[in-house]
Amino acid sequence: MKTIVVYKSKYGYTKRYAEWIAEELSCDIKENAAFSDISGYDMIICGGGCYAGTINGSKLITKNLARLSGKKLILFAVGTSSGADKDIIPFWEKNLTVEQRQAVAHFYLRGGFDYSRLGSTDKLLMNMLKSHLKKIKDPDEETRGLLAAYDTPVDFTDNKRLKELLEYARNA
Repeated sequence: MKTIVVYKSKYGYTKRYAEWIAEELSCDIKENAAFSDISGYDMIICGGGCYAGTINGSKLITKNLARLSGKKLILFAVGTSSGADKDIIPFWEKNLTVEQRQAVAHFYLRGGFDYSRLGSTDKLLMNMLKSHLKKIKDPDEETRGLLAAYDTPVDFTDNKRLKELLEYARNA
């Protein structure tokens, strides 16, 4: 099966996962792909970072779903949250329609956060989030961890997190 991994990565966490996937599956890889780059493949694995609750680059798959009919489609999102069901189920419901969730296998992978590497727009957004998080009266461990990451960068990327995605791809 002819396979490609396509991705959009602002800070490197998604790129790292995309490279690991391409290496494990011995397939092609392309950053910032266009539809013409993926149309000749049987399996398309698309990844992007989570920004303001959306997945960077996911429209390559979601907006072309009808044109990609008959192909194996995988979408992976990379974000800072732990991926707990209470957070991730609403995340997928927000980003993918029911039809898209049925047609596209989707996986969440934990990335990282380094405030010092953010661009000015992202810093502005993250400062608004930080202000909101500081107002939480009884923050959970994940919230406390994210607040601490503003001062001390965190990197949760781990190729072991790819196990389910790789199994799915190999058995598709």
